[in-house]
Amino acid sequence: MDLWNSHAFTRRAFLSGSAKGAILASAAATLPAFLQRSAFALAPKAGVASAPADERILVVVQLAGGNDGLNTVIPFMDSAYHKLRPGIGIGEKSVLRLAKSGPTSGLGLHPQLAGMKELYDEGLMTLVQGVGYPNPNRSHFKSMDIWHTADTTATGNGWLGRYFDNECCGSAPHKNGAPANNEQAKPKAPNPMAGIAIGREAPLAMQGQTSKPIGFESPDLFRWLANDIDPALAERYSAINRAGSADAADPHSNAAFLMRTALDAQISSDLIRKAVARRTPASYPGNELSRQLAMVGAMIKAGLSTRVYYVTLGGFDTHAGQGGEQGRHGQLMSQLGGALKAFYADLREQGNDGRVLTMSFSEFGRRVAQNASGGTDHGAAAPMFLFGPMVKAGVVGNHPSLTDLDEGDLKYGIDFRSVYAAILEDWLKADSRVVLEGSYRPASVIKA
Repeated sequence: MDLWNSHAFTRRAFLSGSAKGAILASAAATLPAFLQRSAFALAPKAGVASAPADERILVVVQLAGGNDGLNTVIPFMDSAYHKLRPGIGIGEKSVLRLAKSGPTSGLGLHPQLAGMKELYDEGLMTLVQGVGYPNPNRSHFKSMDIWHTADTTATGNGWLGRYFDNECCGSAPHKNGAPANNEQAKPKAPNPMAGIAIGREAPLAMQGQTSKPIGFESPDLFRWLANDIDPALAERYSAINRAGSADAADPHSNAAFLMRTALDAQISSDLIRKAVARRTPASYPGNELSRQLAMVGAMIKAGLSTRVYYVTLGGFDTHAGQGGEQGRHGQLMSQLGGALKAFYADLREQGNDGRVLTMSFSEFGRRVAQNASGGTDHGAAAPMFLFGPMVKAGVVGNHPSLTDLDEGDLKYGIDFRSVYAAILEDWLKADSRVVLEGSYRPASVIKA
């Protein structure tokens, strides 16, 4: 039986099977058949601690401004590092060493990354070294667009938006571009909450051709305002709800689309605000990234159907006064490490840590040598980080040479799209060739 088209799938059945029935009951007195599909897609599932594998979650932490990767992952035994950074370099005694012996014994984390070091020691972190792309662009906007689109021409939709288009709505892609058993791929139910970004606007990375993510800074500002903005819209919405029948309106009409969009907005607004209201910020450090991740943790705990969450920590454009251990960059490192440690402690307490992979990146690194203002200018290659019980803990790739440079910048060794490919293939179980619109060998960062 086709669940979406069956009249037997009534509002009563929907509400009785939903843990959030009260929210949906407040959304409409009756739900016509053409709105049921949208409402069903928004209903979070109960028992998220034991959720099936297809309910895996990706959290993206963007470090905006160009994080100084060389003071994040420090080659403290390399004399060139200390020679080129006499004022901002981190002393060997302060570095948080990754290992006492072996190939990573000469590497360490910034001393303010104690929280991240704990995750590394617990086997919950993968460090991917020397990540970049050919012919690096040193413009914040251009380089960020390249990372967001996974295209060195910085054109097209976002890579996560394309993932949403192919996996969370529209037709599901298959390996080699052909449906299994020569059957036509069936459309998937749309999920208006597939992607949620915390911030003033949703990033390009999450913008698809048909999929548009939810973005908000504060849950208090993310609420249903139809009655305040357009009473006529609210009345048309209510009129269709009162009809209570699939025959009340053409499900393919503009009015149906408008009402479906209105329902999506109202229900997702209520679900998100109620979820975030239950967050436990006291268990997180008092900083901006922690505030964002506390909201994400609360939404995950509430069982929202969201597949990707996106948060941003800014302030990494350290051209002047970058400082060493205690400077501006050190303060950002403290926020990053503390927030991530608290986030995974929260997820572990929920029983959801095994469902959540976190990826952290920045649009580029900084130059190897410090400048005359005690800072660093725009560079190229930099480290990426992955967190969670599913990662292959440790270090991937070699640290770039500090003497064999590309016009003063570190040379990249790993294309960032190979990391994306691993996340898509090995974690989200999507066809990376379809999403990335190209073939990239997945980096070995996720456990089999």
